[in-house]
Amino acid sequence: MVSSGWIFLAAMIMAYGVANLLQSRAATRTTMHHTFDPGLLLRLAGQRCYLAGIGFQTLGFILAFLARRDLPLFLVQASVAAGLGVTVLLGVVVLKWSLPTAELALLGLLLAGICALVLSAQPAHSRRIGPGMVVALAVSVLVIAGLGYFSVRLHGALGSVVLGSLAGIDFSAAAIAARPLTNAHTVAGFLTNPLLYLVLVHSLVGQLLLGLAMQRGSTTAAVAAMDAAGAVPAAIVGLLVLGDRIEPGLGWLAALGFVVTLGAVIGLTRYAEPQHHHATTPARHPGPRLRTATTGR
Repeated sequence: MVSSGWIFLAAMIMAYGVANLLQSRAATRTTMHHTFDPGLLLRLAGQRCYLAGIGFQTLGFILAFLARRDLPLFLVQASVAAGLGVTVLLGVVVLKWSLPTAELALLGLLLAGICALVLSAQPAHSRRIGPGMVVALAVSVLVIAGLGYFSVRLHGALGSVVLGSLAGIDFSAAAIAARPLTNAHTVAGFLTNPLLYLVLVHSLVGQLLLGLAMQRGSTTAAVAAMDAAGAVPAAIVGLLVLGDRIEPGLGWLAALGFVVTLGAVIGLTRYAEPQHHHATTPARHPGPRLRTATTGR
């Protein structure tokens, strides 16, 4: 049975792909931050490129929210990674990115792993969550922010992967809160539901972590780590708490998807190269204090 959720899902992938590219471009034009400073979001907000990226990300979030009405959280969150393919395609065509062979191979493995998760998912309606789960989602904001506070000391591809992974976990928590929120039938019930505000807080912290991850130089590493880390907890919570199920006989495919996905992220930590970096010396090109340059490798 064809569902409108599939249309929303396809549009979501395109929106997230464009959002990743625009936000990456803006993050590398902003002075490198070495601390977990929310002021980064204010500085980024001063750029039209970043605001446009936020617009596309907001559109992607709305489309994902609509897709979750018919499709399981397991499927929607895993499909977010397909947006990375759109980002890479646009980066190569528009920004002249040059991707090393190892990174392309790992990117292929990442997408293959998440495709395995998608194929093994069985659509199901969401269950309601209890007060204990709501409290756990609230506490997780503090835990993730604390880890981000210490992780900003990391640089290069490793920093991109670690901070990107934390951003993914935060966005995953937002998605977990949003899935039962789709059951709200009135505007009053929607606005007074604590899950709505958990979605907003997790999304804000995740956005800060993603900006810091992209500043470390590797957009593909940051976004791949974000997508993979976001898919795993959402899949687990969806299966154990929200009523998502694995297709009969495909448990092996789901397990293989997890292993391949996580392995690809670990590989990106070692092999991903910057598409851009923050220069430590004045740029040779004319123009107003441009602090980024694309690599020729």
